[in-house]
Amino acid sequence: MPKSEQSLSVFRERIDEIDEQILDLLRERSEVVKGVLLTKIEKKLPIYVAGREANKIQSFREMAIKRDMDPDWAEDFLRMIMSSSRASQSASEFPSATASSKTVLIIGGGGGMGVQYSNLFSASGHQVRILDKNDWHRAEDLFRAVDLVIVSVPINLTQAVIRKAAPFMPDYAVLADFTSNKKDALRAMVDAHPGPVVGLHPMHGPDLQNLSKQLMIYSHGRDEDACTWVLNQFQLWGMRLLQVDPDRHDRVMHMVQGLRHFVALLHGSFMKDFDLKPEEILHFSSPIYRAELMMTGRIFAQDAELYADIVFANEERRQLLLQFMDHHSRLADMVRKGDKKAFVEEFENITGFFGEFAETALEESSYLINRLADRFA
Repeated sequence: MPKSEQSLSVFRERIDEIDEQILDLLRERSEVVKGVLLTKIEKKLPIYVAGREANKIQSFREMAIKRDMDPDWAEDFLRMIMSSSRASQSASEFPSATASSKTVLIIGGGGGMGVQYSNLFSASGHQVRILDKNDWHRAEDLFRAVDLVIVSVPINLTQAVIRKAAPFMPDYAVLADFTSNKKDALRAMVDAHPGPVVGLHPMHGPDLQNLSKQLMIYSHGRDEDACTWVLNQFQLWGMRLLQVDPDRHDRVMHMVQGLRHFVALLHGSFMKDFDLKPEEILHFSSPIYRAELMMTGRIFAQDAELYADIVFANEERRQLLLQFMDHHSRLADMVRKGDKKAFVEEFENITGFFGEFAETALEESSYLINRLADRFA
């Protein structure tokens, strides 16, 4: 071993020892967290408490400062630990929002979201039934004495399934849906079912075992009090709740879902036609473009019919996409004319529109870029 390497060996050995100690402490912390989880289940307390986490992070930052350490780095480290703890909390039990178990029927329970929520309701002590497309001959038995019915089917089938399911439901049962379009689904449920109605939109995918910190959007349709236990159950799983107006929800989702996925189609289609293979582009990509490319590629790793249903969900969304294409043509005219002045004016107008959010976006995206570059470089 060269002398230069020998002079470092003592330090490296000590670093290895410290790393082992860190892992041992993390394992011990994980065991304590399991005890916290079991106590929360026993006491029917929420899995995730925002105030507790915020206080813990602030305290950890202060401890880092006292030790002459970077508080931002310390916060990132703690957040990773807490995130790992939440991910490991896929327990066989979760707190229940009710003193006695409820009977929950999930229509489309064989799909990704249906399976996910079936497992969670079961883990909270509720009785779960599943109705998929080949089970309607058993509908009378499946709907008997249910307390909650959740419609979790593709967007284009939702309203028809609601109308088909409603006649089997007891009047006291809560009817809900998981559709990403709220206005039409909520109206269909209110029209079809005389009992409690709430529209739900889980803002996450089906590949999560633990829903702590995930957002559940909801819109009340009828009899809010009767729906309270359902919302409380989500909170006990650690979810955040946000009540929205269904019209406002859909207007925003036209942009968040419909337009975003259509832009991904434009991006991917252009790459395909010009044979711009993503593997080759990555070699020349800045971290921010790599992130954009990964978000585009993520969409094409999933089901085409699902995204077609989202993009072509209703006439209002299709009209927005046509307006988008018309707007695109207007901006493209600047390129045809080489009109740099018009480009700068448009850019500055948009800067004014984004206002302070642009600075927030710069800060958050810089954080993401740095983390991506460090992880995947």
